[in-house]
Amino acid sequence: MELAMIGLGKMGGNMARRLLGGGHRVVGLNRSPDVTRQLAQEAGLTPAYSTSELVGMLSAPRVVWVMVPAGGPTDDVISELSTLLSPGDVIIDGGNTFYKDDIRRAGSLEPKGIRYVDVGTSGGIWGLNEGYSMMVGGDPQVVDALKQIFETLAPAPNQGWGRVGSHGTGHFVKMVHNGIEYGLMQAYAEGFEIMHAKKDFALDLEQIAQLWRFGSVVRSWLLDLIANALSDDQELATIQGWVADSGEGRWTVFEAIDLDVPAPVITLSLQERFISRQDESYAAKLLAAMRHQFGGHQVKTE
Repeated sequence: MELAMIGLGKMGGNMARRLLGGGHRVVGLNRSPDVTRQLAQEAGLTPAYSTSELVGMLSAPRVVWVMVPAGGPTDDVISELSTLLSPGDVIIDGGNTFYKDDIRRAGSLEPKGIRYVDVGTSGGIWGLNEGYSMMVGGDPQVVDALKQIFETLAPAPNQGWGRVGSHGTGHFVKMVHNGIEYGLMQAYAEGFEIMHAKKDFALDLEQIAQLWRFGSVVRSWLLDLIANALSDDQELATIQGWVADSGEGRWTVFEAIDLDVPAPVITLSLQERFISRQDESYAAKLLAAMRHQFGGHQVKTE
């Protein structure tokens, strides 16, 4: 099967490599022509250097997978594609899109006969070798026609991917997936910090991570990654404690509020990420000032 991929960053590039390794023909376009050329030389990608050139290299019905940053950049790419594609062609958005944008885009493309599929994709940099988990939203017939692509990208043809519902559901489920991920990561981080703080026990944290990887009820792929990180340096001396968020954790919290669903763990884990970015907390200073005012408690000065 042939398809095009727009956006050949870390995940998009690795997905293209996996598809090429599975026997698919992939036409690729990236903002940086050098990245496109490199993938063409290394993996056999068919290079394109403009959207119109990319579309012209595909036979109908065309399939174009978009892997660019969510929001405006994705809107711009899809808007341009909508002027170049024909009825029956398919646009797949595999980025971290807000699910309501999927519903809007599918509705705007429908009068033109262009099909739209949203794919929440998980797997990160490991997906090239391990395969990707894909949560797919769209019309059943369209998704079924694309199954060769999903079967190649997944860990196994019948594992790790599936249609979860209509337009928007793929990215909605991926949004919740990432919210859960926030909570799991925070729980691991807090537990290991407690053990790290117990200096008189001189605990070997890598050993403990390795022990928990087998047989324990808290074993997981995230724990495997913790063990890898701790094997390099248990003090994590070269890593700054600044944690980003992709936006999907925020969307999960907003959705929980809209639906009147309590989600304290996911919400607090998101707040912890915000805290990690503060070099200095005004709120903490004010707390110290209040304790000093009402109780005469010691205040540390600069």
